[in-house]
Amino acid sequence: MKPSNWPLLLGLLALLLTGCKNQNSTTAETAADTISVTQVQFDADSAYATVVAQCNFGPRVPNSQAHAQCADYIVERFKALGLAVSEQRADLTAWDGKVLHARNLIASYRPELAERILVCTHWESRPWADADPDSSKHRQPVLAANDGASGVAVMIELARLLPQLNPEFGIDFICFDAEDYGMPYWADEQGEPMGGDWCLGSQYWAAHPHVPGYKARFGILLDMVGGRDARFCYEGFSMRYAREWMVRTWDAAQRAGAAHLFVQQEGGYAQDDHVPLNEVAGIPTFDIIPYVEGEHSFGATWHTVSDTPENLSRETLKGVGQTLLQLFAENPISE
Repeated sequence: MKPSNWPLLLGLLALLLTGCKNQNSTTAETAADTISVTQVQFDADSAYATVVAQCNFGPRVPNSQAHAQCADYIVERFKALGLAVSEQRADLTAWDGKVLHARNLIASYRPELAERILVCTHWESRPWADADPDSSKHRQPVLAANDGASGVAVMIELARLLPQLNPEFGIDFICFDAEDYGMPYWADEQGEPMGGDWCLGSQYWAAHPHVPGYKARFGILLDMVGGRDARFCYEGFSMRYAREWMVRTWDAAQRAGAAHLFVQQEGGYAQDDHVPLNEVAGIPTFDIIPYVEGEHSFGATWHTVSDTPENLSRETLKGVGQTLLQLFAENPISE
């Protein structure tokens, strides 16, 4: 059906009036929002120091001393910031039959509020650098500065700043364990897998949330959010399950000065912690994860011994953190 000209003329008139208003005035509400966001600035140096502190324990491979020590460190950091902290401990059977003594770490900001957002990452290290250019290093553990520690660091810095931002909703920060214990390429030598593969901690939490019947309006997964070569595109599963929230966040990045990092185009698919959150827990969750063209789409240091603090970018940490502050300040769950 072809529309009549009268509605078209009315629409053009409305656009002209709106354009004049936008050119000649800025509402007090918009100005207030801008001021509130610019006054709360993400401290990339502080986040970077938190990455270094985690890496100083060594590779946080499940069942290792470094793993236990780093978990205690993360718990104490969140507690010191005044969040309500709990742990979810579980013995999870890995693909090779090994029992991993996993610890999912949960820190809640204003747990009394019903309206909640979930922000998560994984915190442990991959036991094998099986994507390293030097094959002689493939059975060495990964220090995991980017692939693990960067997400934790961004969350801790966000938690430090939340009282200044004072959002109108609660936030649950979850550090998932045993995400990166997926089968290496030589697994066929050991026969069929005996247990799960990737994302064991988030699979467990999705089926057994720390609060029975737990719900969040949406979730944000941070994975490898400090790389020098990072560019974050629309991840495939995220667009399937949480398109609205992902697009809102990429839009917030434009206003936060991080448009060069958050590229508004489709990327690849990542089998990551957000998948069980979407498919099992029923929480629409999107993944902030690099999509880099080349042999390794997650970045040059992914699953290599070069995933160390000196190969991170404070600019990337800042861009991700400031984007989330911008999103929270805009109160994305308001109707």
